[in-house]
Amino acid sequence: MANNIKYKNMKQKIVAGNWKMNTNLQEGKDLSVDIIRSVKNDDVKVIIIPPFTHLSNIINETNNSFVSIGAQNCAAYEKGAYTGEVSAEMLKSIGIEYVLIGHSERRAYFNETNEILKQKLDIALKNQLLPIFCCGEMLEERNSNNHFSVVKQQLKESLFHLKNYDLIKLIIAYEPVWAIGTGLTASPKQAEEMHAFIRKVIQEQYGNDIANNISILYGGSCKPTNAKELFSNPNVDGGLIGGAALNANDFVGIINSF
Repeated sequence: MANNIKYKNMKQKIVAGNWKMNTNLQEGKDLSVDIIRSVKNDDVKVIIIPPFTHLSNIINETNNSFVSIGAQNCAAYEKGAYTGEVSAEMLKSIGIEYVLIGHSERRAYFNETNEILKQKLDIALKNQLLPIFCCGEMLEERNSNNHFSVVKQQLKESLFHLKNYDLIKLIIAYEPVWAIGTGLTASPKQAEEMHAFIRKVIQEQYGNDIANNISILYGGSCKPTNAKELFSNPNVDGGLIGGAALNANDFVGIINSF
């Protein structure tokens, strides 16, 4: 039944801002207000992803606005004795829509494996959260020409158990790990090449309807000065923004680059 569903015109232009472990509560509220005031329509889906401590406060700021809220992570468990963890159910209960799954920093610093990310995806979807699933290669993997196989393995091991109707709910973010916080940026050609490859991998597993209607974001030192050129590629549907998301003018400049 699910395989007969047609998915048309679901792909969106998206700019998501991951604040990481930055801003205190007042700074975060001020930043969110500046962004909300600047986003006047829904031509581009705008998502801001503050620290956990800010979510309840900032979600009130976004009511009746064109800005959505995401969380930076969720637990791989439903509930229980997991001190310091935040569950998908908790996030959903305060009105969170999106959640980052598998950011390169979670993989690198907290040893999150493809199997753990698979569990997180399942729990997020069970709780009606929309995952932004991150994938990407490190510099040595690109230099050894293994970047395609690394990304394919990440997709296969974490996503390919999902049914069509769940897979289409995801946003995929390609993060060239070597371009995060380093000042390096994948060239528009490199970004398009990998995004096209990701779409092809999805197409081979799920078919054209899913592949052509899933949004794939670029996440690697995207700035107002390079966003327009990156976003002009046919398979780049927007950006997962890090450092530039902490400055309202820069973030809005990236949104307006569409």
